[in-house]
Amino acid sequence: MLQRIQTIWTFLAVLAAVFLFVTGQDVIISDSIPVINIGCILLVLVGLLSVFSFKNRKRQILLNNISIIINALLIGVLIYWLLKLSGGIQFPEKGIEPIFPLIAIICLFISNIYIKKDERLVKSVDRLR
Repeated sequence: MLQRIQTIWTFLAVLAAVFLFVTGQDVIISDSIPVINIGCILLVLVGLLSVFSFKNRKRQILLNNISIIINALLIGVLIYWLLKLSGGIQFPEKGIEPIFPLIAIICLFISNIYIKKDERLVKSVDRLR
């Protein structure tokens, strides 16, 4: 069902990926491959697939774990970009791009906790039958 709490947390992670896509337009890692844009689009697709596969909790956990891995890779890429920037720019002025994948990872961890709690509830009800 779409009104469960883990769906809300997964949707918040998808929103973090959308915000990263919007704010990450100035991030240039490679001249030929838009790494951040591809990662964000992949995160949105995997997140929406996770939201709409609410009947298969194991698949939801797997898709959330894949999203966590992609977000961790994006954090690494964004930190590399921040360290590679030249000039006398102070850290708060460089941008907030690495915060969005971190927020998404936290939301996905919370979502996985609630999915596992749901799975335990279903198994306990099956035992009672």
